[in-house]
Amino acid sequence: MTRPIIAILRGVAPGEVLAVGEALLDAGITTIEVPLNSPEPLASIEALAKSFGGRGTFGAGTVLTTGEVRDVAQAGGQIIVSPNCDPAVIRATRDAGLESWPGVMTPTECFAALQAGATGLKLFPGSLIGPEGLAAMRAVLPPNCPVYAVGGAGAENFAAWKAAGAAGFGIGSAIYKAGMSVAEVAEAARTVVHAYDALP
Repeated sequence: MTRPIIAILRGVAPGEVLAVGEALLDAGITTIEVPLNSPEPLASIEALAKSFGGRGTFGAGTVLTTGEVRDVAQAGGQIIVSPNCDPAVIRATRDAGLESWPGVMTPTECFAALQAGATGLKLFPGSLIGPEGLAAMRAVLPPNCPVYAVGGAGAENFAAWKAAGAAGFGIGSAIYKAGMSVAEVAEAARTVVHAYDALP
């Protein structure tokens, strides 16, 4: 089963990424991003793509330039996640055949991202906008446009976000923080998956 959850492994190192990735896949989270401000992020993305290519979707977060898009594509990444809405990055991502998930906070950014070809929208930081803000924007966004809540969305409030129109979630520190053991990551991932699967 594929769930609309992106695990954000900020700070993960290449030496641990395969064990962490396997724990997430086993728990049922099949989309993993390695932010580019992590140690040797391209090495981690390449390792995930080569080892688990048939089991999930892997790529980069905190992608800010078209050059970084090319680097991620060459490493075997399939998904580009950004904290901002940069049409040039979105177009480069789509031209490379990758999924594009730019960060947006306003209707203007949402529509600019969609016009540039974004696969979906990353509402970030979700804690500043809240489910009420998303609900207001959903009234004008295309109904088939997936919006993921990131930064302020977690097991404790999935239901409120989903009711507001969130199609999925990006989960960072609730799943992984640098220094966590693989067992801790696995337990955190199971908690997130259980909460998502319990949604009506």
